[in-house]
Amino acid sequence: MEARLRAFAMPDHVLIFDTTLRDGEQSPGVRLNMDQKLEIGRALAAAGVDILEAGFPISSPGDFLSVQTLAAEVKGVTICGLTRAREKDIDVAAEALAPAESRRIHTGLGVSDNHLEHKLRMTRDEALEVGVKAVRHARRYTDDIEYFMEDSGRADRDYVCRVVEAVIDAGATTINVPDTTGYTTPGEYRELIAGLIERVPNSHRAVFSCHCHNDLGMATANTLAGVLGGARQVEVTVNGIGERAGNTALEEVVVALHIREDVYGITSRVETQRLLELSNLVSRHTGMIVQRNKAVVGANAYAHSSGIHQDGVLKERSTYEIIDPRLVGAAKSEIILTARSGRHGLKHRLAELGFRFGEDRFEAIYSAFLEIADKKSEIGDEDLRELVSADLI
Repeated sequence: MEARLRAFAMPDHVLIFDTTLRDGEQSPGVRLNMDQKLEIGRALAAAGVDILEAGFPISSPGDFLSVQTLAAEVKGVTICGLTRAREKDIDVAAEALAPAESRRIHTGLGVSDNHLEHKLRMTRDEALEVGVKAVRHARRYTDDIEYFMEDSGRADRDYVCRVVEAVIDAGATTINVPDTTGYTTPGEYRELIAGLIERVPNSHRAVFSCHCHNDLGMATANTLAGVLGGARQVEVTVNGIGERAGNTALEEVVVALHIREDVYGITSRVETQRLLELSNLVSRHTGMIVQRNKAVVGANAYAHSSGIHQDGVLKERSTYEIIDPRLVGAAKSEIILTARSGRHGLKHRLAELGFRFGEDRFEAIYSAFLEIADKKSEIGDEDLRELVSADLI
């Protein structure tokens, strides 16, 4: 058993734990039906996600059915159910997860003094005892147990070390270290993960996991810092949806690990070419529009309107793009024509439409283009066809 745990604790890739269907669905205004959950779940599994958190089974009959259905229908991925550190929660989750090819129970409770005092109303020792009992109970159903320590980012480090050591001894194989409120900075979070791995004697028997929220806009940065600190699982949602300002975005972490493997030294198994398709699917089913300037999958991520940028990209894409659009499933870069666009961008788009002119003729068209562009935010293909037609008369 010890040899198996050691091998499990050091995977050869960063495990992608997707919680779009649990934490992501907690976004205000989002409610997914069963067909939508199945479609998203299957798409995530097909993309190469390692663990799919399907829901919180005891929270409602509908959530129980969702987890049970996903466990039965979605193959090739570990299905996970969330629980509180209560025997009844764990029993219900185990029942929902029973049809899964591979199952994980995700249990735990808070570790910060804030949560212990105001939410749980327990002492540190009481909470530690409850957590250990929960892990031991979950081991009756599966040997894949993840333990979350809510609000780790604001917790006393010595106490967190005590909790980690105790729950690993009880049988936890993954340790989730959440920055529940998005409070930490990347340096602090890296130090937190690295410190736990270094200080806890049995840390080699578990995978450490990052679960970061975006309240201060640092979820992705903190998660990647956690990887540098030794974490080998990241907890993410498609498009970064989730409570309040959201969770760490799956597509951002996956592409950052891919592009900067020289820094992180490890990547994921997710097929990056499916990321844009996944983003569009989740946006469509949740009704949450992806902002145009969203990293990796936003409509403007591979669009250029500045003449200087257009000139550079048309000469050599890498001058202004570190991500090849095809890497994430986009067809190509876009040249967006505005008043800021230069001659190179206009000439390129006209050529794509089948129009080529001598220099004098082109200069006349360019002057007319600028007059129109000063009145409109963006010049489309029909505008260009009308402009060329007027010039030919």
